[in-house]
Amino acid sequence: MSNASEASMDMPSVSRGRWTKHDTHWVLSLFGTAVGAGILFLPINIGIGGFWPLIIMALLAFPMTYFAHRGLARFVLSSKQTNADFTDVVEEHFGTGVGRLISLLYFFSIFPILLIYGVGLTNTVDSFIVNQLEMNSPPRVVLSGVLVAGMIAVMLGGEKLLLRAFAALVYPLVAILFCLSLYLVPNWQMPVVSSPELGSMAEVLWLSVPLVVFSFSHAAAISSFANTQRRHYQGDAAAKSEAILRNTSIMLIAFVLLFVFSCVLSLTPEQMQQAKVENVSILSYLANIYDNPLIATLGPLVAFIAITSSFLGHFLGARESFNGLVIKQLKLHHSVTDKLGIILMFLAIWLCAVLNPSILDMMGAISGPIIAMILFIMPTIAVFKVKAMAKYRGHVATYFVLAVGLLAVSALLYNMFG
Repeated sequence: MSNASEASMDMPSVSRGRWTKHDTHWVLSLFGTAVGAGILFLPINIGIGGFWPLIIMALLAFPMTYFAHRGLARFVLSSKQTNADFTDVVEEHFGTGVGRLISLLYFFSIFPILLIYGVGLTNTVDSFIVNQLEMNSPPRVVLSGVLVAGMIAVMLGGEKLLLRAFAALVYPLVAILFCLSLYLVPNWQMPVVSSPELGSMAEVLWLSVPLVVFSFSHAAAISSFANTQRRHYQGDAAAKSEAILRNTSIMLIAFVLLFVFSCVLSLTPEQMQQAKVENVSILSYLANIYDNPLIATLGPLVAFIAITSSFLGHFLGARESFNGLVIKQLKLHHSVTDKLGIILMFLAIWLCAVLNPSILDMMGAISGPIIAMILFIMPTIAVFKVKAMAKYRGHVATYFVLAVGLLAVSALLYNMFG
């Protein structure tokens, strides 16, 4: 009997049509990866463009999110190797030189986000200790070290602990977002609905594309996710991956857009502009104008949960891509590479959290175009280059994803240099 046959007998019986606890855990993990602290700024940034752009982007959010992540998962699963990660697949399809360049760009699209989250988490907890608990600010070097080490410790606990951590974080996050959305309903106002000026609306929509793309992005966890489904479901991996990604996208769009609309309908355009000028999160601004201590307390809590869950998902992608790059380049053993990567990333994130640098926006701007190219453009190119993905060439979704990717990259570059 072959090893594959033995493995399939050892595995629990799974069916592509039956939803399992495993699937639910992965929906929560991908949801947690997508919902970072940016959700606290999303209502202001997307709502400030007016009523019609908000409605149009809300309608496009699901296809933009689902089709793009489905394409990346299909790309990872298109490998002939049974345990190929992202770095293996790009080398297999694009050759060694180009493959390693893409893998390097992939790592540097994720790693700056970890640095940003390290700083953000330290600042959020420090602010909560000082303002809500009314205690003295702890030494930053100790606080940041404990927080970063704690999150990495969860990663080292293995897949089961990681999935449980996501469940523990995401359930309260969803509950808080939902309750806040309902709490704001009595404050809803009729939006200003006027005939849109097509030129200005087109520009607002164009510049909003990257915002929507990255607010719902869970690309950093897709490679590990696809590999896990291949081990767990074998021949049904593609179908099950698509079902999990579809339900993740529905959950993301439902809860986040409810929160966005509830916040936007509770504020006037002038108030949203003021919040943008003050550069504060939506919960901080709402707490100020409604003089509500509950919202003021929930703000740091939502930020803490969102940053922590998103950090875990992004660390998953950074760890995998670092290991793949170093093993191929330096020919080190996997266990040595993994320990080296964890130590180096811990030290870098800790140092950044201690220094609290002001260049984080620039790092995010660098990450943005690379993520757009890897999430949208590269899998579409693979559809026309890779034989295993040729069956997707006639699909409308393939061209939609490419168009969104080009719009996102061009808008990001315009914002950086325009």
